[in-house]
Amino acid sequence: MRKPNYDKFPTIPVPASDGTCVAAWPAIGQRLRDAIAARGTDKTILAVECYPGVDESALMQSLVHELQPSLVIRSADAMLPEDAINRLCEPFLGGDDPVFGFLCGLHLPQFFVPELVSSSRLTVENAAAGIVLMLGVGATLMCDADILVYADLARWEIQLRQRRKEVSNLGVSNPGLAHNLKYKRAFFIDWRVADRWKKPLLRKADYFLDTHQRSEPKLADGDAVRRGLSAAVSRPFRVVPFFDPGVWGGQWMKEVCDLDRSAVNYAWCFDCVPEENSLLLELGGQRIELPSINLVFDQPVALLGDRVHARFGTEFPIRFDFLDTMGGGNLSFQVHPLTEYIHERFGMHYTQDESYYILDAGPEAEVYLGLKEGVNSTAMLRDLAAAQSGTAPFPDELYVNRFPARRHDHFLIPAGTVHCSGAESMVLEISATPYIFTFKMWDWGVLGLDGKPRPIHLEHGAANIDWSRTTAWTRQHLVNRIEALGAGDGWREERTGLHEREFIETRRHWFTKTVPHDTCGGVNVINLVQGEEAIVESPNGTFEPFVVHYAETFIVSAAVGPYTIRPHGAGTGGECATLKAYVRA
Repeated sequence: MRKPNYDKFPTIPVPASDGTCVAAWPAIGQRLRDAIAARGTDKTILAVECYPGVDESALMQSLVHELQPSLVIRSADAMLPEDAINRLCEPFLGGDDPVFGFLCGLHLPQFFVPELVSSSRLTVENAAAGIVLMLGVGATLMCDADILVYADLARWEIQLRQRRKEVSNLGVSNPGLAHNLKYKRAFFIDWRVADRWKKPLLRKADYFLDTHQRSEPKLADGDAVRRGLSAAVSRPFRVVPFFDPGVWGGQWMKEVCDLDRSAVNYAWCFDCVPEENSLLLELGGQRIELPSINLVFDQPVALLGDRVHARFGTEFPIRFDFLDTMGGGNLSFQVHPLTEYIHERFGMHYTQDESYYILDAGPEAEVYLGLKEGVNSTAMLRDLAAAQSGTAPFPDELYVNRFPARRHDHFLIPAGTVHCSGAESMVLEISATPYIFTFKMWDWGVLGLDGKPRPIHLEHGAANIDWSRTTAWTRQHLVNRIEALGAGDGWREERTGLHEREFIETRRHWFTKTVPHDTCGGVNVINLVQGEEAIVESPNGTFEPFVVHYAETFIVSAAVGPYTIRPHGAGTGGECATLKAYVRA
């Protein structure tokens, strides 16, 4: 096993940023008092807009202590009653389904009582001299701020707080609700609403408040953060990966990614899911953590390119993550929805086509992919239903292909294809971004980490299985469709997928010398799949050299244009390889 050099906390340095970020409440209070004094007026309206999940009570307590405002108003006091908010949200929650709902089109003002909003605005306008502090989700709805602070939080941190029963959903008090139900409501409602409200505020905020680490809050100047976002799209960068255990999880990432060896396992690593990952900006020696989706919202064309932005808007369409079953078990037997199904049932306009690239594998590793020839669909669904009821295990050997999995194999999985990774595999999963839309049909008789059965969606699965994807077709179209494309001095390029129905193209480069690349006007997502270390450089010096390590995923924005990759440092002792994904033209 190689010595770990995987960087779990990659940062983006922001030039000319000394003094633009302060840490701890006394320094934050002083920075805000200085800004208020600089206005030279008797009255200042300070709005602290919060993303759902931020601890508003703790913020209020700290800011009141530091600023001694003359008037304090919480935006939550103007929200609809909880029963009214529940009625507003109910059509998007999918009834009793523990996983799926419908992506809502709601907007934040719909969660508020208009008369109370008007009353609060009038109260703020008529307030006497001093500091007026307006705080909470929707603070900027309630006043015209003289100084705007945006208190943000990445979705992964929100999920951890949900699991610890520390936070509730937007507009309601439900901290004790099962975390999967809070996550569902947040995914289909809260985050959609909050992101619509956030987007224009990213350009207006005077300061950004980071409370990911509650013991060390940080306040950064808005202009410095925006310079950081501009800097990110001008060079290769990484988002902050996060890791999570699972019932089938393995042991490989503990060593390669240098994780807690005492943990039971790690099943997932999400190292390029900008909707959920964080971004670390280095501001004059201080690190501020922001949701990486802010970069997509603030710099969509520079990041994605005109063509990709025209198709996907402010969504990042490519996801890279790891699935570790080395020393673990099989993933659930599953299928992803067809495009029309995900659109009609869940409100998503594209589906989760994906692929498994095998980073590492044990001698018995297998991938379950596609159906055997002559499968009787009625019999298979009957056996799946019997397995779910506990009558008998699902006899997968009668219905599903198993293909041996070896290092650097690439299995393509367009929506509608039954599949799962078996044990003893380390999978780099490359997919489109609708990442919760997986229909589990069989979970091998194991329970979740909470000791309860994980949700099975056999009805959804049955409606989306493409029964024509049997052995011969699967072997021809989905297994190692490797095509040599070209070569140069010390490098060669291959196309490895994906399937024609999928919008993602993947290219593998093997190299011992410098490889030329070009974004060609679209975003590139790349993983170093072989070699200890490589360096990404600009042929014309437009960005500083960027070092990547084995198994690290990095992003090259469309705006970067030409760049090169070559072995570096510990990586110069043998052949390296990268796998690159981008949206097909």
